[in-house]
Amino acid sequence: MKDLPLVSVGIITYNQKEYLKECIESILEQDYPNIEIVIGDDGSTDGTQEMLKAYDKKFPGRFKLILSKNNEGITKNQNKVVNLCKGKYIAWMGGDDLMLPGKIKKQVEYMDSNPNCVICYHNLEVFDSDTGRIIKNFNDKSNSYEGDIRVSIKYGTFNGACSNMVRNLGVKFNESVPVASDWLYWIDILSYGGTINYVDKVLGKYRRHDNNVTKKTNSLTQNETDHLNTINILIMKYPKYIKEIKYRASNLYKKLRLRTDYFTSLRLSLAYKFNIKSSIGLIVYLISLKNIKL
Repeated sequence: MKDLPLVSVGIITYNQKEYLKECIESILEQDYPNIEIVIGDDGSTDGTQEMLKAYDKKFPGRFKLILSKNNEGITKNQNKVVNLCKGKYIAWMGGDDLMLPGKIKKQVEYMDSNPNCVICYHNLEVFDSDTGRIIKNFNDKSNSYEGDIRVSIKYGTFNGACSNMVRNLGVKFNESVPVASDWLYWIDILSYGGTINYVDKVLGKYRRHDNNVTKKTNSLTQNETDHLNTINILIMKYPKYIKEIKYRASNLYKKLRLRTDYFTSLRLSLAYKFNIKSSIGLIVYLISLKNIKL
């Protein structure tokens, strides 16, 4: 174990007791021995904290627990976890997601062999929690990007959150982004130099259920609002990457057109960057308005 780098498995959770139990068991079954499991519970009321205390008693020295009395939100909870992670690498997990066998070992081997890699992610099996049905894989040839900070800015969260292992550079989550702060976190890590790289293997399972933060609704979600606000932060923090920032902003607004004000979304999309789809959509919309008036 002395020859193996310590890996901190960082987990944030809130009222996910049954899911969390499966998550923890999938970590304990890993074939990589040098792991610490750092769990931040954000004031759960479903018995989660009692379950975590039982795990800590059963596996002394294996867990680091943050058992908050009050719910403070996702990003603040993530920073509590970051502060306790002492590993060379941090493997991030949602309390409702699962590791598949060999995940930690494969990612450590990759990062040890590729010292320029600061974020390593892999493919995920997306499954329905109620039925166990496999919905799809998270990544395919169209969204398995690799590269430096520009790639992460331009294409957003193409790396599923629970697939990521990062070098522990002491980077914190930006608490001005209360929920979906992971995208900015990846970018801030890459700002130190190095690359994000993809392992083309399914090494984890991403659970879809009614309480997912990323669940789509008929209106603007907090997750999407946070990404739009992140655009403003990026413009101020990383102005030299304005080309990539504008590309991402344009695509974000284009995707929102059907669930927010259609005209405004397309106008904002084109204000950041000209693209054919937004242009055609805007023209069709204006023609339809003219026909309605007639």
